[in-house]
Amino acid sequence: MSKQIHSVASRGVQLQAYTWGDSKNTPIVLLHGYPDNHLVWQGVAERLAKQYYVVSYDVRGAGGSSKPKGRKNYTFDLLDADFSAVVNALLPSRSFHLAGHDWGSIQGWEFVTAGVEKARILSYTTISGPCLDHVGYWFRDRLNTEGAAAMLKQGLNSWYIAMFQLPVLPELAWRFIGPRWTTFLSKVEGVHEPEANPSQTDDGALGVWLYRANMVPKLLKPEQRYAKCPIQLLVPTKDRYVSTALFDDLTRWVDELYRRDIDACHWVTLAETDKITRMITEFVAAVEEQSTATALKAYRVRNAVVGTQEVAV
Repeated sequence: MSKQIHSVASRGVQLQAYTWGDSKNTPIVLLHGYPDNHLVWQGVAERLAKQYYVVSYDVRGAGGSSKPKGRKNYTFDLLDADFSAVVNALLPSRSFHLAGHDWGSIQGWEFVTAGVEKARILSYTTISGPCLDHVGYWFRDRLNTEGAAAMLKQGLNSWYIAMFQLPVLPELAWRFIGPRWTTFLSKVEGVHEPEANPSQTDDGALGVWLYRANMVPKLLKPEQRYAKCPIQLLVPTKDRYVSTALFDDLTRWVDELYRRDIDACHWVTLAETDKITRMITEFVAAVEEQSTATALKAYRVRNAVVGTQEVAV
C-alpha cells in the first residue's frame, strides 16, 4: 500500500504527515515515540491500510518535521496543537481511532484525556507509554514501605530520564549512538528494522526536549486525567524501560479498559508487527460494532477489593 506525504503547518513548524489506504475508510491515527519517527509504525500502517485509512506524522523534532530546539518548543500544549493541526488537515470533521507507542502513547494519553480533539477520539490503543499524570499519582500512592520495591524498580528502568535532564550530554551521546542504533535494536532488543531510520541521530538528540519540557512538571504536579473512550492497553512483558506495575491503577482513570499482555520487548511494533496489527484491528472493529462487551470480554479489566486494597483484575 503506497504512502502519501503531506505537509501541515502548526504553531510555527511544518509537520510531515503520512497517509495509507482509502480515505473513505474508518480512520486510525498512529503516534510514534522516542527516539523514533513514523517509520516505527510503517509495517503496521501498511497492514492496517488494507481495511482502514491510516494517518501518522513525524512529531516536531523528528523525521521530516521541523526541528526547533529548546524546552519551550516541546510542551504538551504545542504537541496537542500539532495533533489537532494534523487531524483537522487530513481528517476534517471526522472522528477517528488512535494508537500510540512510547512517547507517542504518552502524548496520546494527553490528547484522550485533556486534548482539544478528545471528543473525536473513538478509541485509544496505548503501548509502552503511561500518562505522566497517572504516573505522578502512582508514585504518590506508593510513598510507603510496601510500595518502595515497585518505585525502585521503575526508577532503575527509567535511569535515562534523569540523564536527559542534563544539558548537552544527551545530544553528544546521540552522535555516537545514532549510527549504531540498528545494531543496538538487533543485538540488545532482538528487533530487526525493515527500514533504517535515516534521521535517527537527530531524532534521538532533539527528542530529549520532550522529556525536559514535560517530565518533571507532570510528575511533581500531576493533574487528574480521566479517559471516557474505550482504552486498549497492550503491555510488552519484556519491556526494559516501562514497568508493567505502572498500569496497576488504570481503572481509577479509565471507565472501559482492556488489557492484553504480549511476550515481546519495548519495540513491539517492529518485533510483532502482525500481532499488533491484529490486536488494533480487533479492538477497532469491536468498538465500531459496539461489541466490546462480548468480543473483548476476556480482556476487560475491572476493580476488585482484596482486604482493604482495591486492585485491578
